[in-house]
Amino acid sequence: MLGALVLLKTKETNPRVLSFGLSFAGGAMVYISMIEIFWKSEDYFKQVFTSKVAYNYTTLAFFAGILLIFLMDKILPNPHNDLSVPPNSDEAGDIKLKKLGILAAVAITAHNIPEGMATFFATLENPKVGLSLSVAIAIHNIPEGISIVIPIFYATGSKKKALIACLISALAEPIGALVGFVVLKPFLSPTLFGVVFGLIAGTMVFLSLDELLPIAKKYSRGHDTVYGMGFGMICIAVSLAIFK
Repeated sequence: MLGALVLLKTKETNPRVLSFGLSFAGGAMVYISMIEIFWKSEDYFKQVFTSKVAYNYTTLAFFAGILLIFLMDKILPNPHNDLSVPPNSDEAGDIKLKKLGILAAVAITAHNIPEGMATFFATLENPKVGLSLSVAIAIHNIPEGISIVIPIFYATGSKKKALIACLISALAEPIGALVGFVVLKPFLSPTLFGVVFGLIAGTMVFLSLDELLPIAKKYSRGHDTVYGMGFGMICIAVSLAIFK
């Protein structure tokens, strides 16, 4: 919603700001996934299995998370494909823009459900990890809001419709978290937490490498993407060190 509000106020996007935001989130998500969440998964599996078996199950859960998002991307298009659609007054163009906005909203909504569950379960187990993950996801959700609102706003001329579409997509995260908890609550156990954290690590790494960083590079200038990614990693590393 913040991304939508910023866009509707300025009526334009800054490609370099988008690039830095996406790469910052991508770096933060890769770092926390590989440095913290992956090993949280193994710690839970170790409560039930031997160290070798625990590591193997963690690895399987990690790649299962990658496969899950890969299959989702096969069904739904990459929601970050176009973050800066220009105005178009042509009727056929307006219809195309409106469809693009709706498609982006549907795709992002579907992607937000596992992100909401990831943030919820990470916070449930460790608020420190959950806070770091939520910041990274929140930052990359800002350009997602922009990618929904630009085509719908330009096609319809209605700020209200654009904001409603963006709001529906945004609500997918808390709703996904709530539904996931209600469904999984009766089965909470060290093994389940091990699986969930392994899946989270895999999905976050895939989203970063497949969506955030490539699109960030597309809109960057010079080494913007590397700087953003590095700064994101540093911020998460510092936050984890402070609250360790």
